Amino acid sequence: MEPVDEPARDVPPEARDAILAWYDATGRLLAFRSTADPYAVLVSELMAQQTQAARAAEAWTAWMARWPTVASLAAAPVADVLRAWRGLGYNRRALNLHRAAQAIVAEHGGVVPSTVAELERLPGVGPYTARAVAAIAFRVPVGAVDTNVRRVLGRIAAGGPEAYPGGSMQALADATVPRDRPDAWTHALMDLGARLCRPARPRCADCPAIAWCRYAAGERATPVPGSVPARRPVPAFPTTTRWLRGRILDQARVAEDGEWIPFRESIGDHGTGAVREAVVALSREGLLDARETPGGMEARLPR
Repeated sequence: MEPVDEPARDVPPEARDAILAWYDATGRLLAFRSTADPYAVLVSELMAQQTQAARAAEAWTAWMARWPTVASLAAAPVADVLRAWRGLGYNRRALNLHRAAQAIVAEHGGVVPSTVAELERLPGVGPYTARAVAAIAFRVPVGAVDTNVRRVLGRIAAGGPEAYPGGSMQALADATVPRDRPDAWTHALMDLGARLCRPARPRCADCPAIAWCRYAAGERATPVPGSVPARRPVPAFPTTTRWLRGRILDQARVAEDGEWIPFRESIGDHGTGAVREAVVALSREGLLDARETPGGMEARLPR
């Protein structure tokens, strides 16, 4: 029996150079890419998670004008922070960013820490965000791995991210980072994944790495257990708890400071029981103050 070739475990330096040259020539001009200030980078990275880059950039500009420093955000009322987050989704990120700012002031003298380990200890900062901030703000040569990066590097090196279980993708990402340009490389991979190396119908003909990409050459990785999470059916958005939580928070946002809003009726397809459960959960997470009254649940933004 002929031996089966193992998939390549690296990205050729020539591919990396071609991607950087492509980014230098065509990279998106997003507002938050104009700075390497660690606090500004932290804000942008938390905003851009699961949010369109253009929308995040617009919100980031307004945010930085209002709270230009870690200390100013740490001192802001939680209600103001949650109101400013409107439209970005995943509202827990706003609360985590506020808590991270408070931790930076209390534990780091108001200076954003520079190591991945210290960044990961901040509220709401996971492995990806910690590495993105370290690479962009402090030029630490580490790879920030999200869905886009996993797809780009996996396709180039092995025909797909399915070849990389566990921490092997992180090892590939770290080994690929150019030591002199980790900041530009991080942005370049994000752009490549968002614009060309898309999940469906990738634009391989326009990709700067096509000459070195196994996926573009027609190869497909053999899935390895644990490499890529199984896809789950996506329910209609208005039927999800996330949609309901967003509607509840939006009602609280438009209220006057300290005003209690009654939540005693159905919202969309969600009955009163589901509404009550969502209010209680939001209160438990610190996103709302809630109380029981003779007429039912009432809630307001935290004060």
